[in-house]
Amino acid sequence: MVLTQFQGQKKYKYWCSVVQHLTLFLQEYSLKKSFSLLKDIDNEPLYEISVQEEITARLHFIKFENTYIETCLDFIKDHLVNTETKVIKATGGGAYKFKDLIEKKLGLKVDKEDVMTCLIKGCNFVLRNIPHEVFAYQKDSDTEFRFQTNHPNIFPYLLVNIGSGVSIVKVETEDKFEWIGGSSIGGGTFWGLGALLTKTKKFDELLQLASKGQHTNVDMLVKDVYGGAYQTLGLSGNLIASSFGKSTTADKEFSKEDMAKSLLHMISNDIGQLACLYAKLHNLDKIYFGGFFIRGHPVTMRTITYSINFFSKGEVQALFLRHEGYLGAIGAFLKGAEQDNPNQYSWGENYAGSSGLMSTSPDVYPMQRTRSGTFDMLEMDRLERPLVNLPLLKDPSTYIPDTVDLTDDAMARKYWLTCFEEALDGVAKRAAASQPDSVDAQERAEKFRQKYWNKLQTLRQQPFAYGTLTVRSLLDTREHCLNEFNFPDPYSKVKQKENGIALKCFQSVIESLDSLGWEERQFALVKGLLAGNVFDWGAKAVSDVLESEPQFGFEEAKSKLQERPWLEDSYSQWLERLKEGPPHKCALIFADNSGIDIILGVFPFVRELLSRGTEVILACNSGPALNDVTYSESLIVTERIAAMDPVIHSALKDEKLLLVQTGSSSPCLDLSRLDQGLAVLVRERQTDLVVIEGMGRAIHTNYYAVLRCESLKLAVIKNSWLADRLGGKIFSVIFKYEVPCK
Repeated sequence: MVLTQFQGQKKYKYWCSVVQHLTLFLQEYSLKKSFSLLKDIDNEPLYEISVQEEITARLHFIKFENTYIETCLDFIKDHLVNTETKVIKATGGGAYKFKDLIEKKLGLKVDKEDVMTCLIKGCNFVLRNIPHEVFAYQKDSDTEFRFQTNHPNIFPYLLVNIGSGVSIVKVETEDKFEWIGGSSIGGGTFWGLGALLTKTKKFDELLQLASKGQHTNVDMLVKDVYGGAYQTLGLSGNLIASSFGKSTTADKEFSKEDMAKSLLHMISNDIGQLACLYAKLHNLDKIYFGGFFIRGHPVTMRTITYSINFFSKGEVQALFLRHEGYLGAIGAFLKGAEQDNPNQYSWGENYAGSSGLMSTSPDVYPMQRTRSGTFDMLEMDRLERPLVNLPLLKDPSTYIPDTVDLTDDAMARKYWLTCFEEALDGVAKRAAASQPDSVDAQERAEKFRQKYWNKLQTLRQQPFAYGTLTVRSLLDTREHCLNEFNFPDPYSKVKQKENGIALKCFQSVIESLDSLGWEERQFALVKGLLAGNVFDWGAKAVSDVLESEPQFGFEEAKSKLQERPWLEDSYSQWLERLKEGPPHKCALIFADNSGIDIILGVFPFVRELLSRGTEVILACNSGPALNDVTYSESLIVTERIAAMDPVIHSALKDEKLLLVQTGSSSPCLDLSRLDQGLAVLVRERQTDLVVIEGMGRAIHTNYYAVLRCESLKLAVIKNSWLADRLGGKIFSVIFKYEVPCK
């Protein structure tokens, strides 16, 4: 195995024995922008843009039934051409059962790994790297799937893996875990007994039968025994007293659906009670359920959850994993890649290539992919450096980036899905136009349009498919789809042009500001920040103006702004802080858009802070999204500004102004997943002010974020519906100055 290649993976899942097979292959995928400075000639662009291929690491997991093992191996063989792979890692019973077949078919050696070790490694991996991996299931709630944010400390927990049987493992640290019990009554039992009772041989068909059945026709309830509730013991009359109990007295044939439902209840209840008892015995309050038995099936999750709640009296929580079927395969990959230490990186789910939760549910897709046998997929991209929490978050364990949960808010969900649908043709058109020299740009743009359209339709039916649905996840999914079809930065030429135009205005803006009195200048700086934020190509109201009125500029944007008092207005408190308080030691500024926003809005504000003696960390996106400024662009723009302005030049030279990347390629901002280098700087420079600007970063996300230092959140609302929802109008202003409670 060539560990340094970080090749994609294929995983095979065998229903009876929780078998997982893994192989790796290299995939060249993403494109990276390269920027270089040109001579300072007015008619020349600020920098040239060249497109270069970049090899990045992506993990591919695809599930197959064991029925299709030959097809799977043929697929792998086709993708092993010209690789140096000699050994593949495999885990589970299939590593033994199919070892000879795999080695003969592929000409590779199979290296078997311990199944429990792989399961734990895989579970820890998804808990750390996939936001909204974990959810609680509440059938009778308005929101059935209640997703949890990543917790910085995932230990200890109980892992209940339900395959053919049940294994129960207590996990205390990354490498310390203990098998503490289990049961022979598991997924294999459900399948086996189900086949005997219903003559149905396929697992999915058995689940589909169960979803249509009524277990009370077969099960004996407490009220069937006592005529109602058992008051002395506090047992509900609808509680199952005896699984299949009515079959001893009823003189009739039971339907396949009812028997399948009763069987599913019986086994799920048994597993839930067993898990609860082990959790209580070991003083654990979190139980993660994994294994291919669950598969996001509502009846299974509901029954297990009910059982856990009933027997623990609500003290233990039943939690499920969106990718519970992949744990062993991920663990096998990690074992195989230990030499390259994959844990030194962070990984992110790629929504363009991943199937959603319940994508294989017989209730939702009863006929899906019956020909190929492929069930669903998971793709994960390796990020260049670890992502960590912003050290200034007051409580990382309770931090929620997103302001509105579209999974829960049906009205908002309907609006935003429609909004993204209506914008799709324009995005596809811009993507094609951004690569005029490419002969297949139009074709790729159409493929992107269709792919993202299909994702949006899935989310209409299953808003929980990729975790909590938010504006951020909709934007991120669109960016992932654009990248899949090699449109890494459709706005690169637009940003190049706007950066050049804005730079020509920088000196005159600074001269105008310097001519003002102190208090008047502070307001002008804030108004400039807000006016710069108007230039957002991601907002339809703005893009329409920018396309139809090329002369629309900085002063025109100022005239669009809401007059004070603003919709959210704590400017007076901010001004008082500047007057009465000492200079901040260090300010962290999350910049938003290229062009006028960063050059005429952010940099004059940065310059004023520097003049007060405040150091500044300017954080920009690591990769492109919409017309957001990237770290690469910021380096060039800052160098040009420094050549014009002695304050910026001196600050750069003395490292009072530092440029960093956020680790993100999103129009929004998740403060729990930031570049580790940024976090280190924040600590070292004792940052005491955070400035977050832009609708995506300060409204769609972080509107309610609580920090341990002073913060400014400011944006212009460029969406009429959102403005109305917040009680304002389009171009209303948000200016939130927040001081932490002592």
